[in-house]
Amino acid sequence: MLEVLPKIAKLQASYVLGKPLALPMSLTISVSYRCNSRCKTCNVWQRPNDDFTLEEYNQTFASLGRAAYWFTFSGGEPTLRRDLPAIVAAAYRHCQPGIINIPTNGIQDKIIPARIEQVLQAAPTSEVIVNLSLDGIGEKHDQIRGVKGNFERAMRTYAGLKALKSRYKNFTLGVHTVISNFNIDDFEHIYQYVKQELRPDSFISEIAEERVELDTVGTGITPALGSYQPAIEHLQQGLRQSNQAGVSRITQAFRDRYYDLVKRTLAEQRQVIPCLAGVASAQIAPNGDVWTCCIRAESMGNLRDFDYDFGATWRTAKADALRRSIKAGECHCPLANAAYTNMLCHPPTLASVALEVGQNTLASATRKRLTPPGRMLPVVSIDKKLS
Repeated sequence: MLEVLPKIAKLQASYVLGKPLALPMSLTISVSYRCNSRCKTCNVWQRPNDDFTLEEYNQTFASLGRAAYWFTFSGGEPTLRRDLPAIVAAAYRHCQPGIINIPTNGIQDKIIPARIEQVLQAAPTSEVIVNLSLDGIGEKHDQIRGVKGNFERAMRTYAGLKALKSRYKNFTLGVHTVISNFNIDDFEHIYQYVKQELRPDSFISEIAEERVELDTVGTGITPALGSYQPAIEHLQQGLRQSNQAGVSRITQAFRDRYYDLVKRTLAEQRQVIPCLAGVASAQIAPNGDVWTCCIRAESMGNLRDFDYDFGATWRTAKADALRRSIKAGECHCPLANAAYTNMLCHPPTLASVALEVGQNTLASATRKRLTPPGRMLPVVSIDKKLS
């Protein structure tokens, strides 16, 4: 994670000047709109397919170099692409990302574990994070995801993925829940089930968003603050009481602040902290369009028109116009991929995370020194706010 610090100053300067002095450090690559789910919160499967080929990805990644630290390979359902491991291998060869993140619906329980193992083999020094989607328990999950038997298949996929952990030290297995108006009342039950029965390396949640990409604008899937706040604060309490240290503690601190950011965005209907989408983060659509983000899904340019040169696509007049629009606050959203990068580039958030981690490290050391064998002192949580 320390590798990103030198990039942050350039990205902050890019935002202030309104001109890209660097390429993004977080990149989402939608490898296909094809999906075998029919989720109530997503209509991406209805979009036409014009997927990049492996060679097109290879040329694009070669033009990127080692700019991006965090790669997310999404969809659709990314594991439907048989060449997903080869796509990841191309990114690893040219870009050497520190983190590779892949979400999955878990439906292909006989295929996904083997495909992810190939990904792990293709990127041996990257931290590979696979997040299994879980929006309910049992039939409720199947109803939201629109596929009968999805929950049982997802559980078999989870077991198959968990079996890989003993062989691959660079593998993080997580569970991901989209909080929508379809499951907001069940969220505490989902959280307890995941915590007690599955025990993943991480549990994350994102609020359902009305995205142009997903064709969900105007569908009313996003919970109101009044219902979201009590649900997510239960999860935040668990984060604050955790006694994890090191990188895990840093990650949890940022996650806690993300949930605060979502609450404030819902309440204030504005950009709570500056948004650096189109500066520090970006997305490549399956057809090669480069977007600032998937909420607006407005193209800076298409890589096919720029000979797969990401830098040339990144520096178009249209890209600059989109950056000005975002900087002017003409949009706001709680999109997680952009939000985490925004927080990394936001000095007050960075300072508060550093302070919390330092205080918790000191408190942990003090507890170890003062606690007699066989006893545990209570963990003191630290409340904080984004500013």
